[in-house]
Amino acid sequence: MKRKEKAKAKPYRSALDNSIWSFRGILRDAPLLFGLMILEVPLHVFLSYAGIWLPALVVAEVTNEKGMSHAFLAVGALILLMLAADILSSLCGQMAEGCLSRYQFLRGWEVDAKSLGLFYQTYEKTEIRSLRERAVRATQTWNGVQPISDVPRRSMKLVENILCYVLFGSVVSFVHPLLVLFLTLAPAVNWFCARAYRRWEYSHRGQWTDLDRRIWYVQGVTSDFQAAKDIRIYGMAGWFKEVYADLEAQRLGWEKQMLVRQFLSRVADLVVILLRDGLAYVLLIRMILEGSITVDRFLLYFSAISMFATFIGNIMDEWNGIRATSLDVCDYRRYMDLPEQDGTGEADVESLLGTAPEVVFDHVSFCYDGAKENTLDDIVLTIKPGEKVALVGENGAGKTTLVKLLCGLYLPTKGEIRIGGIPFGKFHRREYYRLFSAVFQDVQTGFFSLAETVSGQGAAETDEARAVECIRRAGLSEKLDALPQGIHTRLDKQLHRDGTDLSGGEAQKLMLARALYKDAPILVLDEPTAALDPIAENQIYLQYRDMTRDKTVLFISHRLASTRFCDRILYLKDGKVAEEGTHEELMALGGEYAGMYEMQSCWYKV
Repeated sequence: MKRKEKAKAKPYRSALDNSIWSFRGILRDAPLLFGLMILEVPLHVFLSYAGIWLPALVVAEVTNEKGMSHAFLAVGALILLMLAADILSSLCGQMAEGCLSRYQFLRGWEVDAKSLGLFYQTYEKTEIRSLRERAVRATQTWNGVQPISDVPRRSMKLVENILCYVLFGSVVSFVHPLLVLFLTLAPAVNWFCARAYRRWEYSHRGQWTDLDRRIWYVQGVTSDFQAAKDIRIYGMAGWFKEVYADLEAQRLGWEKQMLVRQFLSRVADLVVILLRDGLAYVLLIRMILEGSITVDRFLLYFSAISMFATFIGNIMDEWNGIRATSLDVCDYRRYMDLPEQDGTGEADVESLLGTAPEVVFDHVSFCYDGAKENTLDDIVLTIKPGEKVALVGENGAGKTTLVKLLCGLYLPTKGEIRIGGIPFGKFHRREYYRLFSAVFQDVQTGFFSLAETVSGQGAAETDEARAVECIRRAGLSEKLDALPQGIHTRLDKQLHRDGTDLSGGEAQKLMLARALYKDAPILVLDEPTAALDPIAENQIYLQYRDMTRDKTVLFISHRLASTRFCDRILYLKDGKVAEEGTHEELMALGGEYAGMYEMQSCWYKV
């Protein structure tokens, strides 16, 4: 069991591998940044050495007999070199910051692009969404640290400090050869302490990621204007405060554990520094008292030992920092390396776009991860070209799962789905999606204009005349005519002062307009009228036959009265097709469909 836990805690990639990966990305996306980072290293090394050489040079020039002019010339030349190096270093730093911002933006954009294109079945998993949140955090700045750019930045700092270690170590060796070894080995205690802390932090990162997600969710709900009415009417403010306080208390508990471990690590570091520097300075003072070194050499060695200890600490800090931020980069790379479920691309989707294709479920079964039983079990179904099929049944019967399988959002556990006789696996996934226009029950409208929302594209690519036609066909003519900016009106008043907020029914009609605009050969309607009143629903259904002409349609509804426009009705129960036929045939059968229909229809009788 312990071996398994250690294997789970092992980083996805080593720190060295992440450093090399980072520099490859910089060379590809921001080559100027790489050059600036390289140039900064010798400049910083020179400035560090000149910093300890200058005081010793001043003392040496004052105590020798070469005169003030020689002293001014020597010291002035060094100061000018230091000034030039400092100006050039600052310029490189400023330019590097600008390049680094672009590099950071590109890495953040890659996470968003990965999320938008990741296979839905994979993205739906909780652990994948948690991994995504950690990948996003790797591209953002937290407590002054931005992991995705900190790894290459710290790597260059590590190289810089190693060069300074070698340079200053050569100076320190003149005091005593073994002093370099002692000053180098002493910080090993700190390194092991910091390493243990980082391992603990990495192995427990999942717990506070989950807590952070819950905290953000509560914050999002309480700040969401759509939830404001419910929170006030049902008096949920106190409850939300309790939930938030509990989550914050749990998160604070983890923060305390982290701080305690950091404190113990720093205490060990301070003890080591005290012992290390104390011995070095005692040795140096003894040499000056014995007269074995001059005053300027004492000053040079004294500064070199102080700086040498600093560089050793910096090397440890940078290495530990690389390891720490590398763990965040591991999350980023693991997310970006998630495999893509895609087809072979053998099939040409263009041949299917102009006609209503046949849809075949050939002994299809599906089981969710971790579930003991199939949600869909051995579904055998053929939807003829242009046929309108309604899918009904109780909650949990597998209706929405079947739709997700059809749309290519899930892969069957067993069996095969064919469109126009072609298996799903022979299409590229992006091409396969072109076959479907879908209206799902959960409506997301965003903050774009009506035209952009309907087209799913930017304003420049949108056919406005076609968008207007689709909006009117979907039953939004009155709403469209009432808007001062018409089709260019933006959604979401919270973001746009002159925007508009749609009701639930209006939003669903807008999604129907989007489906009509796409004009795909297969139309999937998953509870498309759930937010409409019966009158508006009836008006929509009267238009459906015209809207869906020359299309294959799969329609899901809980309101059985709305299925009468369909050619065939499938009643699902326990993941199987329990009954099948027209409305009249199923009513005559007197089975479960008929019983459910009678139960619902009684509410409409006077």
